[in-house]
Amino acid sequence: MINVIASWSGGKDSCFALMQAVQQGHSPVALLNVLNENGRISRSHGLPTSILQQQADALDLPLHTVASSWQDYEKNFIATLKTTADEHAAQAVVFGDIDLQPHRDWEEKVCAAAGLKALLPLWQQERKMLVYRMLQEGIRCMIVSCNTHLGEDFLGRVMDDVLIAELEEKGVDVCGENGEFHTVVLDCPLFATPVQLPPFTKVRHEDYWFLQLA
Repeated sequence: MINVIASWSGGKDSCFALMQAVQQGHSPVALLNVLNENGRISRSHGLPTSILQQQADALDLPLHTVASSWQDYEKNFIATLKTTADEHAAQAVVFGDIDLQPHRDWEEKVCAAAGLKALLPLWQQERKMLVYRMLQEGIRCMIVSCNTHLGEDFLGRVMDDVLIAELEEKGVDVCGENGEFHTVVLDCPLFATPVQLPPFTKVRHEDYWFLQLA
C-alpha cells in the first residue's frame, strides 16, 4: 500500500480511477486540480472551486489547486506535484486516462520529473463496459460540458442507460475519452455526502457548451 495523490478533474474517470486505487489497497492523501488563469474554474471541466471543494470535503481529503495557462501547464503541474507529495508523503499519482497513449506518456513524464510513479487503474479497459461498471459501482455523474455536435440539450443530464444509448446514436464515445463531453461526479461510494449543485445556466464558448454554475 502506498500514499497516492489523485489527479482530480471532478469527473467520472478520475473518480473511478481513485475508487479502483482504493480497492487495490492504496491510500489517497490529496486531490490535485489545475484551474484556469483566473483561478476560478477548473481548466478541463469548467467547474468552480466551490464544487471541487465539496467533493474534497465529501472524500475527507485536502484539495490542492494551481492556476495556470496552457503554456505553463506542465511546469506548474510538476511544481505542484512536488510540493503536494512532500506535504503528504505521497509516492504516486492516480490518473483516470483509459487508452490515449500520448496522455499516458505525458503523465509518466511529469511524475518522473516530480520523483513519483504514475498509476492508471483504468488503462486499456473497454470503454463501454467501463461506463457501465462506473454506474453499477455507484458513481452518479452529470454532463457539465459538451461539444456542439451533442448540443446544449445534453447539458445537465445525469448519466444512465438511456443517455449512454443516445450518445452511441450520436456516434460519440460513451466515455467522452476524445473530449466530446465532460462530467461532474455528484455522488459515489467514497463520498460521505452527495454534492449539491447551485443553480446554473447554459453558455456556449466557441465549439463547446458549458453549464455555468452560480
